[in-house]
Amino acid sequence: MTPIQPMIEHMSIGISDYARSLAFYDAALAPLGFVRVSSHEEPEGESACWGPEGEMPSPEGTPGAAPFWIQHRAEAITPPPGFHLCFMAPTRRAVEAFHAAGLAAGGRDAGGPGLRPHYGDGYFAAFLFDPDGWKIEAVTYTDA
Repeated sequence: MTPIQPMIEHMSIGISDYARSLAFYDAALAPLGFVRVSSHEEPEGESACWGPEGEMPSPEGTPGAAPFWIQHRAEAITPPPGFHLCFMAPTRRAVEAFHAAGLAAGGRDAGGPGLRPHYGDGYFAAFLFDPDGWKIEAVTYTDA
């Protein structure tokens, strides 16, 4: 089978409190197998990136392999209505751990772990709002 090429090379969301968001995403993404792989200063604000351990964002690493970034912004953050992003999870237990870790690290519940048959067979997901109100999801199709 041919590997799927990522459609999105990377994306970045603005956040208002860098330390708080680092703690939240470190905790919420760890159960999914993602760790902070890069962080640095930029003219616009501090930024950090998550992906699989040992991976670097491009151009140093594999394009698309470490696609999620946050960037500190001085202005107020207001996530647009309807926006959400979804992370792949390896198992249902990872989805459950993502949700629990995110809540413990300052996130808000947006839909607990469970099957979502209206999205398709085996669609097992959980939803959170991060500390700035960005809606994030973890999903797996395993254990269907």
